Amino acid sequence: MPELIVGLGLRPGTSAASIVAAVRNVLGINRIGGLATIDRRASEPGLLDAAAELEVPIRTYTAAELAEVPVPHPDSRTLAAVGTRSVAEAAAILAAAGGTLVVPKTTIDGVVVAAALVET
Repeated sequence: MPELIVGLGLRPGTSAASIVAAVRNVLGINRIGGLATIDRRASEPGLLDAAAELEVPIRTYTAAELAEVPVPHPDSRTLAAVGTRSVAEAAAILAAAGGTLVVPKTTIDGVVVAAALVET
């Protein structure tokens, strides 16, 4: 079964319930191999609890690393806020080792979700 890596964009204080609900809303019951996001969210309790609930690791990347990844939906507001035009899509692609973006960024209740398929 293919493995999806989920890229996330989220605000500080986002709850695990909101993150898990957004991921499941977008991806259904598909197998998730990990979560990925910007490094400044690495210690967010909601993200840590969501990863524990989903039983997956978290991978984080600096804004500079994310900025190097070409994405289909760059955003100037994201650039102004965190220093890169993409968090969710770029993080998903990086964590999937350059895999194919199969779910473009989708926002559910303030949580941005994107997914990339791990190349085998």
